[in-house]
Amino acid sequence: MANTIHVDVVSAEEQIFSGEAEFVVLPGEAGELGVYPRHTPLMTRLKAGAVRIQLEGGVEELVFVAGGILEVQPQVVTVLADTAIRGADLDEAQAQEAQRRAEEAMQNAKSDVDLARAEAEFAAMAAQIAAIRKLQRK
Repeated sequence: MANTIHVDVVSAEEQIFSGEAEFVVLPGEAGELGVYPRHTPLMTRLKAGAVRIQLEGGVEELVFVAGGILEVQPQVVTVLADTAIRGADLDEAQAQEAQRRAEEAMQNAKSDVDLARAEAEFAAMAAQIAAIRKLQRK
């Protein structure tokens, strides 16, 4: 029996990660999910946050996702992310500026749709900043 599970993280733009992992921790809509090899099949929505991929040898790969869909099969985890950024590519100053612009957009929203878009962007940037800070503590 295999001690790893294959993980694919893709966004609309590119494949972000593809490889073997000992386990994966993901930001599920109802809370954090941990997935090990031979996990029961599952499909759920993801919220904005960090996907932590534990590679063999204790190395951890971090990918920020701004929502998406998770599909788990016994030997494969697939993350179809709305937006995904490798942990190494995260930029806190850029994320804080985007969050400030989203906050401004919330204050100037002319409709419920504009407000909802701005709130979603604000939440995604807050999750990205939290992921960056978590990565920096390592």
